[in-house]
Amino acid sequence: MEKIASFTVNHLTLLPGVYVSRKDHVGSEVITTFDLRMTRPNFEPVMNTAEVHTLEHLGATFLRNHEVYKDKTVYFGPMGCRTGFYMVLAGDYESKDVIDLVKEMFAFMKDFEGEVPGACARDCGNYLDMNLPMARFVAAKYYEILDKIDESRMIYPE
Repeated sequence: MEKIASFTVNHLTLLPGVYVSRKDHVGSEVITTFDLRMTRPNFEPVMNTAEVHTLEHLGATFLRNHEVYKDKTVYFGPMGCRTGFYMVLAGDYESKDVIDLVKEMFAFMKDFEGEVPGACARDCGNYLDMNLPMARFVAAKYYEILDKIDESRMIYPE
């Protein structure tokens, strides 16, 4: 079998950032998958499942309620390695096109207070595995990266 695209990225040199992971064509439409890499793979500790789960609920809720992107949001969810998230949008985008959106989403997450949307037994299959304080902490850490991001963290390293 051929190696899938995400396994061809050099995870030894990959830094936190916002990367175009892939572009898929569905009929005449383009679907862009973004790699929102929050921690440096194989160098920094990965996020725990509780904060990942909390960020997933917050990010999906934010995107699906966003004035501009709610109808363009296909998916928002964690990477299995727990070093970041995939954000999938309908449209042909580059990383620079979504930096403001990602900053807005992570500002929402780092400042979120109250009940996590969908964090109850009726709405979620594992509602007890949530950690809002830690989710806010890792969102704030990533926001600092986003606030100073440049091209070197928007294009995959060789």
